[in-house]
Amino acid sequence: MSRVKVSARPEDVGLSSAGMEELGAYLRSEVDAGTIPGAVIVVARKGRVCHAAAIGFHTIATDRPLCLDDGFRIFSMTKPVTAAGLMMLWDEGRWQFDDPVALHLPELDGLQVYDRRNADGSVRVVTAEHQPTMRELVTHTAGFGYALAMPDPNDPIDEAYRHAGVWDADDLPDMMQRIARCPLAYQPGRSWRYSIGMDIQGAIIERLTGTSLSDFLSDRLFAPLGMDDTHFHIAPNQKDKLATLYLRFGNANLTPIHNLLQPDYEAPHARPLGGSGLFSTAGDYTRFAQFLLDGGSHSSVELLSREAIHQIMSDQMPDAIRANSFTAGHQSIGPGVAMGVNGVVFTDPALAGAPVGRGTYQWDGAAGTWFWVDPENDLLCVGMTQVLSPDGPNLQRNTQQIIYRSISA
Repeated sequence: MSRVKVSARPEDVGLSSAGMEELGAYLRSEVDAGTIPGAVIVVARKGRVCHAAAIGFHTIATDRPLCLDDGFRIFSMTKPVTAAGLMMLWDEGRWQFDDPVALHLPELDGLQVYDRRNADGSVRVVTAEHQPTMRELVTHTAGFGYALAMPDPNDPIDEAYRHAGVWDADDLPDMMQRIARCPLAYQPGRSWRYSIGMDIQGAIIERLTGTSLSDFLSDRLFAPLGMDDTHFHIAPNQKDKLATLYLRFGNANLTPIHNLLQPDYEAPHARPLGGSGLFSTAGDYTRFAQFLLDGGSHSSVELLSREAIHQIMSDQMPDAIRANSFTAGHQSIGPGVAMGVNGVVFTDPALAGAPVGRGTYQWDGAAGTWFWVDPENDLLCVGMTQVLSPDGPNLQRNTQQIIYRSISA
């Protein structure tokens, strides 16, 4: 079991103990306010963990405290992990950013684009100016939908995904066949829409390697990094340690719920989701984040090239939409903030109004998990909580403000 090990005082790495105390006080205030059940947070700088804390509750009803090695549904923080797996195949020359997606998934060739709804309720489609590319796929600019992320019941793309039963697919090949029946939301590269693109990437990894996404990531990433508690299912040794999932709307109390977004699989499943499927711990994800900061190497072994890491944490947005603003939950894309591979990249932090260093790469998850890596300041943070809340606190932004105030050198 991978545990978080504090190896430095904050002052040893140019942070302040007072700042870390403020960080803990802030998270405790959110627990006391009832916005989150608890949180695990890890801060590392210059390759050394200088702060790790578990605050609040694993399960509120029993007053069970949260522990550093508890497990979490990390939902969309799966996406950066899938990026690393995909870029391993880029290193091997298996795909290029300007490849059509259909080069690797022929069933997605000939996709059409939604134009308008006709008076009789039917949908009019037009020919795509070009088929979606891999670069568009990794930046949510290809035009694919999600069906889970768009709450508008009249949205024609989500409606098409529901009609095709995209989320009823037994495995990733079946899912791709169903997606192929749905129109794109816009001409590829013309706009931004949070999408199923990372699940499509999982299917591409399976097609290129001839193995399941879960086996590929386990063999090529999790095992080398010592991420022993990260899986697409709840491992037997983590079942009791998986934090209780809560739901909260507005000022209502936290309510324990079953996973509303996807099943909590207790055994390997044929449909591992590269966009949302992983269970992990703060310790494991810290190992992954440090791997990104270290340029793709671990214990002197190169798992990804430095150029691949550079591509992940560089602006990959199409020129036509770089100046526009888009949001997905707490993540914003706009002036000073672009998309790298499966995550946000700060190209101009001052313009974005963020305290982070240039080149910072970050993402979060639907149940309140968050992380970022900042190469300029050689700093990372991983945070974990378990509450589905459309209007919950922006833990990533708020903890960034505190941590960057504590930098002393």
